[in-house]
Amino acid sequence: MSATDMNAAGLRRDERLERLKLFGLSSPAVLIVLIILVIPVGWLFYVSFIGADGTFSMENYERMIKRKSYARIFSTTFQVSLLTTGLCILIGYPLAYFMSQLPTRVANLCLITVLLPFWTSLLVRTYAWLVLLQKNGLVNNWAISLGLWDEPIKIVHNLNGTLIGMVHIMLPFLVLPTYGAMKAIDRDYLKAAANMGASPARAFWTVFFPLSTPGLFAGALMVFVLCLGFFVTPAVLGGGKVIMVSMKIVSNIELFVNWGAASALGVVLLVLTVAVLWVASRFLKLEQMTGGGH
Repeated sequence: MSATDMNAAGLRRDERLERLKLFGLSSPAVLIVLIILVIPVGWLFYVSFIGADGTFSMENYERMIKRKSYARIFSTTFQVSLLTTGLCILIGYPLAYFMSQLPTRVANLCLITVLLPFWTSLLVRTYAWLVLLQKNGLVNNWAISLGLWDEPIKIVHNLNGTLIGMVHIMLPFLVLPTYGAMKAIDRDYLKAAANMGASPARAFWTVFFPLSTPGLFAGALMVFVLCLGFFVTPAVLGGGKVIMVSMKIVSNIELFVNWGAASALGVVLLVLTVAVLWVASRFLKLEQMTGGGH
């Protein structure tokens, strides 16, 4: 065997040893992912194909196709998620832009106020909105005293109350990545645009806004995906009139003790969520969504 062949064989052996070492180092993490993610999801898929008589059956999926109520539930889930995401964009992007223009110390104080809701229980925040928005709540009382309307209006136990609560909870998830993307933009780009004769508005729309969209898209996608599986806020503020998939899953288990039907709903929601992420990945790369590339 020539020296070249011996060197090649030695390199291949070293490569195999390195791969074995890397696998040994990563095996604990792989095992954890297998236990807490792969096995439960696999069990979910398995149970979804078990009928009421305990045998393999497609009845859980057939029920979703035949009954129009399931289509309405999925429609409501996506409608609420889209509306919440849109409202978060309308409120969160200007807020993130305002924070990005402030001095660092003041911006950090504003960032703390954005993070404050994370320090309070989600359930407490939801019931706080229930107190504020009810007919005899502070919002109605203040609005009547200011002459905005004459009698209490129904702001809660409907879609409006659900959206208010969900936007309040989801807003930080959009502001944080958007603000991070904005802070990463080199201000020399805006100066160069101004030197080329661009007005502040034109420099914003042609330079700043395109560079901030990766953070905006990442935040919007995060908000939308989280909203798809939301339970507490629509259950409390919706008053049983805004039924989302998560609420139907809970009712299938608590009221009907039907794990197969609940699992089938979970599988369909999981597939739809993965489909949304796949479509998003077609238009935006992962490193762009995390602000890694401009």
